[in-house]
Formats: sequence, C-alpha cells, structure tokens
Amino acid sequence: MEGIDPSRPKYFSADEVAQHFSEDDIWVSFLGHVYDLTSFVSEHRGNTLIKPIIEVAGQDISSWFDSKTRDIRTKADKCTGCIKPDTPQGRFIHIPPNYPCSKWRTDFGMPWWRSPTYRIGVLSKGARNIRILNTHTSELHTIQVCEEETLYEIQRRFNYINRHTSGYDWMVEDIELDMSKTLAENGVENEDEEFAKYGLDEELYRPTIRLHFRDDLLEI
Repeated sequence: MEGIDPSRPKYFSADEVAQHFSEDDIWVSFLGHVYDLTSFVSEHRGNTLIKPIIEVAGQDISSWFDSKTRDIRTKADKCTGCIKPDTPQGRFIHIPPNYPCSKWRTDFGMPWWRSPTYRIGVLSKGARNIRILNTHTSELHTIQVCEEETLYEIQRRFNYINRHTSGYDWMVEDIELDMSKTLAENGVENEDEEFAKYGLDEELYRPTIRLHFRDDLLEI
C-alpha cells in the first residue's frame, strides 16, 4: 500500500490475537511477537502433543519461554539433576521426552517457536479505540488501532470499511495529519486512562478523525 514502509513490521493488538482461538484458526503471541500456527496445527492434526498448543489458542504464552535465551524454560530434574524443559502445561511438539525414547525423532529441523515461518508481526504494547468520521457520507466508525501504527497503517486497517480513503484528507480539529507519523506523533494522545480516572465517557471525549473528501478533478 502506498505510503507504508515495507520494512516495518505489522502490529497486532492482544484483542486481535484473541480472535483467532480455534483449532482451524490459531494465533498465539510470545515475547513480543505474533505467530499464526494454523498451518502448523493442521500439519500435526491428530498428534496428542499438539493439544497443549490448541488449548492456548488466542493467548499470550510468553511464560513458556526464557526471555533471555528466547527458548523454552528449563529446570533441573529433582531425581537426576539433569536440565530438562519446564512444561507444566504438558509436553508439546518439538519438546523431547523426559527419558530416552526410540520413537523420538530429531530430524524436524528448527522447532516451531524459533521458525520465522509462523511469525506474522509484532504484538502492540498498547491499543486504543479511535473514531473516524467520513464528512462526505456522515458515516461514523470506531476502530481499534495500535499505538505504534502510522496513519498510513491505520488507513490500511480502515480500508476494510472504506477502500477509497486515499482520496480523503485525514484531519483532527481542522489540522491535517501527517500520514507517515503515529497518532501520538501528530499530537493526538491516548487519554483513555485519564477518562477512566475521572469517570468521563470515552465515547463523548474521544478525538474524532475527520475524513474530508479530496476531489483531485477540482484541483487547478
């Protein structure tokens, strides 16, 4: 999409991850990234070791991992003293058994949590709801966006509602927004916490982005 830096990651909110919570559509997040494991789960359908992953569909599973090594947490076995994966949720695919086993295959290559194949974006550190008013049609919509997203990236989200928004000027209080910057960088701060603190109705006080139709045919 025009205006979007292709080198930038795509951001997702925790709410977006939570919408993908079924065996046929499964996302998880961990250590700040979002993963689509749908094809992985489908590939291993019927394997009992896929169950712990299915059970956390749509959730953040950072607690499974060591933030320093970005690998599965480990612990010392009480009986042998040997270091082994710490999986209180149950052993899952690519985790070796606790004891030698002839059925354990090690030819799977990279474990799924290290593979970039399933990584689809970055987990947003904060999400907010914004109102977008189309002054040409008087349609008002409220959508959730990520704090890190530029206006161009927010426009991409809004294209699912109105795919002609590139023909509009995006403005707040008669000030045209810089589409290459975030809302905060444009001076549109997230005040939801302040609204909650003072018991103010967010819907009444939340800033509204106004889309003003730009007819290029009228430009001289």
